[in-house]
Amino acid sequence: MIEGALKFLIQTLGNLFVIAVLLRFMMQLFRVSFRNPFAQFIVSLTDFAVKPLRRVVPGLYGLDWACLILALVIEFVVVVTSYWLDGFPFALAGARVWPVMLGLAGVRLVSLAVYLIIGLTLVRAVLSWVNSDTPLTPVVYELSEPFLRPLRRVVPMIANVDLTPLVLFILCQLILMVPVLALERALVGAL
Repeated sequence: MIEGALKFLIQTLGNLFVIAVLLRFMMQLFRVSFRNPFAQFIVSLTDFAVKPLRRVVPGLYGLDWACLILALVIEFVVVVTSYWLDGFPFALAGARVWPVMLGLAGVRLVSLAVYLIIGLTLVRAVLSWVNSDTPLTPVVYELSEPFLRPLRRVVPMIANVDLTPLVLFILCQLILMVPVLALERALVGAL
């Protein structure tokens, strides 16, 4: 019972921090203003880990690779710890287990990124109905718009209702169900 609670705690805290790091990466990628209180919160939350890593991992092609590597390392630690708490025999598995664990961390990082896109789109839809004047609104709109804009070119408005968030949800679920799940099953099968 203690192992289950510890595994839950490590996965929850690790994944929440990974989501914060992914948000920071996306805010830099999509040029979101960092003057917003929510953006400042994300930067303050992740600065202690991202800033030292930037000294070692430079940005390239306008991407903050330090954020991505940090997210991957944290997800790797979460995956390895989860398997260790489940009693996986690392000593018997040999060296071939580490690339598989790294692959699982990468797949779970992609999965978290897709869930983040779903969450941002859902928050955007709710904010548009409830209160579009919150400090969170500009950040959510700027982070979700790059995913919704291409769909608006294809999906027509029906009776002045924008169905692109629904189409994005379906596409994200398909990504999670087909390639992400297939990769995860293949990697777990390699253990």
